[in-house]
Amino acid sequence: MTQPSDLPHGTPRAPRVAVRGEAHLEVDPEIARIGVTVTARGTDRRAALDDLTRRNTTVLDLIKSYGDTVENLRTGAFSISPELGRHGRAERVRAYHGTVHITAELTDFTTLGELATRLADLELTRVDGPWWALRPDSPAHGEARRLAVREAVQRAREYAEALGTHLDALVELADLGAETATPYLPPAGGTRMAFAAAASTEAAPPPLDLEPQRQTVTAQVNARFTMHPPQL
Repeated sequence: MTQPSDLPHGTPRAPRVAVRGEAHLEVDPEIARIGVTVTARGTDRRAALDDLTRRNTTVLDLIKSYGDTVENLRTGAFSISPELGRHGRAERVRAYHGTVHITAELTDFTTLGELATRLADLELTRVDGPWWALRPDSPAHGEARRLAVREAVQRAREYAEALGTHLDALVELADLGAETATPYLPPAGGTRMAFAAAASTEAAPPPLDLEPQRQTVTAQVNARFTMHPPQL
């Protein structure tokens, strides 16, 4: 681990200037995630499991019907557990509870509200989200880093010009925290809402109007340069 005292120092013949460059971009999200929880409850274990399987299949079929607009679909935790009676010492089962958690990622936000509404209208189905995000390889990350480097160079030039000299060479360029191996945690990028549904025979509800939340992309770098000796 590099400590501040280990960093190279400048000399009268090659004075050093250290600066930080930062960039903050506001961009539109690229994907939206929703979480779907399917539940079932019954006094008979097999009946509860059958209901859970049927509802899970209905949810998966509905999501898959949106084709390429669904970029990723995965099933998370599955559980079915007994609920014991509250009174008496005997291990008497009152009911069985079953749940399946599903996550879907969509790239077409025009159909997001429609799908979320249709899912919430299904029997004993809960929908959470959406969580807006950028892809890990989004060009926005690279653009933010380029802007941060440009700002670092500009700041270093301004310091050199204030001394009546100019930059000579780049000594080091590093992500903020790279010297101390501190992981960078991006800001949370999403809003959350939840709605559950019960069985209904009414017509399908109108789709929700979901407004994508713009994402903040941040980049920070430390840069060190040497300068030509100024005439002080």
